[in-house]
Amino acid sequence: FGRRGCTTNLYQFINTMKSAIITSILIGSAAAFAPVPQNKAVSTVAKASLEDIGGATSPAKNFDPLRLAQLGGDNTLAWFRAAELKHSRVAMLATTGYLVQATGAHFPGQLSSDVSFESLSTMNPFDAWEAVPLAGKAQIIGIIFCAELYTESKGVHYTKGGPLPEIVFPKFDFSNIDSAILEKKRCRELNNGRLAMIAIMSFIAANNIEGSVPALSGNPAF
Repeated sequence: FGRRGCTTNLYQFINTMKSAIITSILIGSAAAFAPVPQNKAVSTVAKASLEDIGGATSPAKNFDPLRLAQLGGDNTLAWFRAAELKHSRVAMLATTGYLVQATGAHFPGQLSSDVSFESLSTMNPFDAWEAVPLAGKAQIIGIIFCAELYTESKGVHYTKGGPLPEIVFPKFDFSNIDSAILEKKRCRELNNGRLAMIAIMSFIAANNIEGSVPALSGNPAF
């Protein structure tokens, strides 16, 4: 009986060792084909700043007292620059149009069946706009909307790395201009636009709030 018991225990030990060896081999094989854990990559992409997008000129370089450039990421900064550029161009057109209207210059003929360009030229620019028929105002706003839609849907959007909005009409070709000269012209456009935004805001203030702009007080155009 003792010899039989020892034999039985020996068989059990051998079977246990076999199971352990087979299990270790299977685990090792599975580990060989398992993906190797990797450290999570750390993003090192630098956030764009005002220095990177250009447009800073003397005497007030990178004038951002409200820290608007830090409100978001690169997409937000690109959107801010595009908005500044568009408002600059609109303000330059508005300021020029206001001054031309104030001089009394006008097109010949009729704007509509009952409104002539000559009659509009004798009015304050704000009163002249009020005198434009509703259909004329709708046409002007519609053209502006189409131009805006065209620039926003063309190619890669500027918030995704595409170029800043271009002037729809007339179309200018700057491909043959040296990059340094082009950068200088872009800075000039922004500076003129910033000045025009201040100018048109002062015109609006002078027209609506008497005495708010002393230099324009008493001027019939305001």
